[in-house]
Amino acid sequence: MLISDQVTQYKRDGYCVSAEFLSADEVARILDEISNISSGSTVANHDGSRMEMEPQQAPDGTRIRRIYEPCTHYGVFRAFSESAALLDAVEQLLGPHLRFHYSKINMKPPAIGSVVDWHQDLAYYPLTNRDSLAVLFYLDDTDRTNGCLQVIPGLHTGCLLDHTLDGFFQGRITETVDESKAIPLEGNRGTAIFMNAMTPHASAPNTSSRPRRTLILSYRAADAFPIYVEGQTQNLEANARMVRGESPSAARFSMTSFSIPRYPQQTKSLYELQELARARAARRLR
Repeated sequence: MLISDQVTQYKRDGYCVSAEFLSADEVARILDEISNISSGSTVANHDGSRMEMEPQQAPDGTRIRRIYEPCTHYGVFRAFSESAALLDAVEQLLGPHLRFHYSKINMKPPAIGSVVDWHQDLAYYPLTNRDSLAVLFYLDDTDRTNGCLQVIPGLHTGCLLDHTLDGFFQGRITETVDESKAIPLEGNRGTAIFMNAMTPHASAPNTSSRPRRTLILSYRAADAFPIYVEGQTQNLEANARMVRGESPSAARFSMTSFSIPRYPQQTKSLYELQELARARAARRLR
């Protein structure tokens, strides 16, 4: 369970941090499962439907950038996503009727882990209301050198920031971001960060000799229904499922309008979309 100060901070700032949410044994079990999933995967030989490799590696390179939907494909993670302790904490923030949304593991290998530009999660998957969050579990001791999460507090109640260029969704904020207000969220392995889907966040590359593996699970209030985005909604909703309470018969609307992302092309992940956006931005400056 979260303490009252953590719930208050989440409502005020759009995030809260729970140190030691996972025990050392729980972290070890998760890391063992990641090792099993990753074993034998190379750039030339891996399951592209379940993982994404870091770019700029030789064909025999083994550094993985992301594992897709572990809570759909692997029993250990699915059971964790439905664990009482986790759902109790999420219920404190979203209410008693909960839908699991998606999951991923960002690996950020040493000295290569990819940058993630500033963005708001809800920009990717518009919903009828804002009651959606991600829980990020640090599986390694995490600080600024190995790419800890950074957030800008207090913006989760405002309007969606611009993520477009020439009318197309870029997967990153394209207006000016005041990074002086950013807070780096450092923490030991086992730390959990509960982050509202409207909270702007980013992470720098991993410049250290240590990994920064993070398990990310997303939940939403059951009455937050997806707003259709061509080429995206059906794939994402394939992994959604009720995990607590009852499925509602009506959607709840908390916004009069919300920007719908218009993708310039089909991409595999946030990483790829942001890489294309940076390349477009660089060409405009030439």
